[in-house]
Amino acid sequence: MEILSAPSSRFLPFENSKLQSKQPGIAPPEKWLQFLSATSSSSSLLTPLRSSSSSSKPSFCFTTRAASATEVAASESSAELSSSAESDVLNALSQIIDPDFGKDIVSCGFVKDLEIDEGQGKVSFRLELTTPACPIKDLFEQQANEVVAGLPWVKNVSVTMSAQPAKPMYAGVLPPGLQTVSNIVAVSSCKGGVGKSTVAVNLAYTLAGMGARVGIFDADVYGPSLPTMVSPENRLLMMNPENRSIIPTEYMGVKLVSYGFAGQGRAIMRGPMVSGVINQLLTTTEWGELDYLIIDMPPGTGDIQITLCQVVPLTAAVIVTTPQKLSFIDVAKGVRMFSKLKVPCVAVVENLHHFDAGGYRYYPFGRGSGSQIVEKLGIPHLFDLPIRPTLSAHGDNGMPEVVADPLGEVAKTFQDLGVCLVQQCAKIRQRVSTAVTYDTSMKAIKVKLPNSEEEFLLHPATVRRNDRSAQSVDEWTGEQKLLYSDVPEDIEPVDIRPLGNYAVEITWPDGFNQIAPYDQLQEMERLVGDTFPF
Repeated sequence: MEILSAPSSRFLPFENSKLQSKQPGIAPPEKWLQFLSATSSSSSLLTPLRSSSSSSKPSFCFTTRAASATEVAASESSAELSSSAESDVLNALSQIIDPDFGKDIVSCGFVKDLEIDEGQGKVSFRLELTTPACPIKDLFEQQANEVVAGLPWVKNVSVTMSAQPAKPMYAGVLPPGLQTVSNIVAVSSCKGGVGKSTVAVNLAYTLAGMGARVGIFDADVYGPSLPTMVSPENRLLMMNPENRSIIPTEYMGVKLVSYGFAGQGRAIMRGPMVSGVINQLLTTTEWGELDYLIIDMPPGTGDIQITLCQVVPLTAAVIVTTPQKLSFIDVAKGVRMFSKLKVPCVAVVENLHHFDAGGYRYYPFGRGSGSQIVEKLGIPHLFDLPIRPTLSAHGDNGMPEVVADPLGEVAKTFQDLGVCLVQQCAKIRQRVSTAVTYDTSMKAIKVKLPNSEEEFLLHPATVRRNDRSAQSVDEWTGEQKLLYSDVPEDIEPVDIRPLGNYAVEITWPDGFNQIAPYDQLQEMERLVGDTFPF
């Protein structure tokens, strides 16, 4: 390893490294035989595999004696009983509803590795949740034990809890270092000095305390705060000599990257140079598997902020403000910026909200800025942080407040914020992943955009003919290069993938990848009534 020092040139050393994807291992033959002979399903989406052909007989059977009618009947009866027992368990578990998705845990695909021994009354299974920071995982475990134990023939229940591996919504469009980051969340104020870095750091350590894998990226090159607010043992970033990628430092299990850890503290450089440095710090870091990457955004709504939002597809944003009217004006600019970039703002944190003394609550900076943001800008959740000397003192001493006092009032507020963020990110991922899909039975592209209850259908040929890329439309003259007759009426998409929060990438049979923004899809001619293509 070599120490990464701040460069004297305009940009950090940059070299692309190939993404080494992890392929699932192949189960040994005995595992496949166990699977083929099993009578239980590992998921609500799988059914027991049965075959009447002779090829399904295991190769280690040495006898050729034909099974008797009694044996066949007994075998069929055992299979029916096992199927009935499995159905009983899945029906019981389907009573448990995930409040974020509004569906039962069986339909959500959470039930894995279901094993049943009806003779001894034993049932075991695993609940695989979408994030290890799920705020109601203990409740899920309790309810699963209760509903399955309530079946008359069940004597023993074993429930194991797990979480899905990190898998981003937009893996195909992310730089290699971010390929295994599930959610990227911006903490922004658009105004300096309101406590944005304090919120970002404490939120990150709250999520880590909830069981999530977390990283923090300090995007303020002019005045990085992270080196002050945390105290990692190694205060210099390292570089992988093989692929020139950056290895983040760590403090209490959270991965950290900041220009302040590059060896020269604050930068003195022009905007375009800063954008390049931020881009390279963020995208060439080996973040590994993260559930949440918190980006501490720099103040303002200029080139640097827009570049950050365009370099990586942000899952959501948390807005930090103070009670003063001036803060509201600046925050409103930031919310409009995120809105244009299709980044959902999911919560507002109003810092310096109040302090308590002598049995009274005082509001030294007035009231109303946070509630104004909620009401006028449509952000659904508001959290108040009190004026607390320890909040800034712990940050100045390199230990976040939620770590120093995990049971205090401030930690409770951040816990509520963390729960809110986890739930909102889960909902956003669900909406984005199902926003645009292809219905093979109707031969139509089904569209239900995030933040909209409207659902409509589009003819695939119509979508393909409305491509506005340089391959279809001459950029200089506006001449249509893709002719109507070039697209067959029965064309069907090969694949549809989310592209940020604003578009989908559609792959067609000829190998063309079409970028279809949500706004463009809304303007296309829709299929109604007898206009279906089938």
